[in-house]
Amino acid sequence: MNYYIVIPAHNEAQFIGLTLQSIIEQTILPNKVVVVDDNSTDTTAEIVLAFAKEYPFISLVNKTSDAIHLPGSKVIQAFEKGLETLDNHYDFIVKADADLIFPSNYFETIIQHFRSDDTIGMVGGFAYIEKNGDWILENLTDKDHIRGAFKAYRKATFEQIGGLKPAMGWDTVDELLCKFYNWKVVTDESLHVKHLKPTGANYNKASRYKQGEAFYSLGYGFFITTIASVKLALRKGKPLLFIDYIKGFWQAKSAKKPLLVTEEQAKFIRAYRLQKMKAKLF
Repeated sequence: MNYYIVIPAHNEAQFIGLTLQSIIEQTILPNKVVVVDDNSTDTTAEIVLAFAKEYPFISLVNKTSDAIHLPGSKVIQAFEKGLETLDNHYDFIVKADADLIFPSNYFETIIQHFRSDDTIGMVGGFAYIEKNGDWILENLTDKDHIRGAFKAYRKATFEQIGGLKPAMGWDTVDELLCKFYNWKVVTDESLHVKHLKPTGANYNKASRYKQGEAFYSLGYGFFITTIASVKLALRKGKPLLFIDYIKGFWQAKSAKKPLLVTEEQAKFIRAYRLQKMKAKLF
């Protein structure tokens, strides 16, 4: 199977070399890797160009955007810039962060999953972070969710869900739309991806209400947003984040911001979320 990787990067000189090194050491190499340098002020571009000189399937695209790192929109706009440079001769496409180390069999295993079942639309492993010298699971989400840091989409799935949404919540709505269109989402616990930088490390303070806004934009409604906000705040070890999430939800609702999904999809999403909650309770 042919696969392409798009890597948005902003000031990732410390990590991008490690990420690219882990990619060129894959047992099955990608056909194309595009790194989108989004307004970096460090040596990110130079490092990528050094790899590109030795490995022709790697290329660099430059993008200039606002330096403020708001979750969702900035990274997906950069991803889209990279996507514009690619043809559609791929079987699956990967959105990856620039601060990862993939195990050498990562994409070979992803291919095996896609080949095993034509109804599998997305596949991914699990993120691990270093703590006191050990690599432990970065336990921010349920185990049936693929982290936004490394998303692999079957081409037909990617096209049917309409690509990625340039807003916070993009890495949840993509999976919910997969379910809506009857695609399977597969997570593989054997695939441990080293995540070198904590999630959200570069987020500006202005982003603190964005999670609640994202819950609103997914069509969750207040009840599901409340449950999801409590759960996420506790997982992050910061219970007071719950207040920010709820404020963000009501701000978005009051402003009547557009949803990322249709009314039909929102209805499906609420029913799906409620079903999952009931399953965990009973």
